[in-house]
Amino acid sequence: MLTSKQKSFLRSEAHHIDPIFQVGKGGVSGTMLRQIEEALEKRELIKISILQNNEDDKNEVAKALAEGTFAELVQLIGHTVILYKPSVNNKRIELPRAK
Repeated sequence: MLTSKQKSFLRSEAHHIDPIFQVGKGGVSGTMLRQIEEALEKRELIKISILQNNEDDKNEVAKALAEGTFAELVQLIGHTVILYKPSVNNKRIELPRAK
């Protein structure tokens, strides 16, 4: 679990990142989850857009993305999801220490 300080840090890190995935009408699929997991391994922190044509509740989509990739949901703001998962081989982000 991330602390509020760590989530705040990750939100600031994600501010300049563009979304690299989009969840559309088809919703969250297994193929999409695998691709997101690969991207998380390379980048650790990613943004995902939930398109207007997606009929699912955005909170449910964000939860499904986080659980399906074993990542932390940093933030859901508007229709943008920010996910974080520490990389095994490409560690780049140093989180503030939890107290």
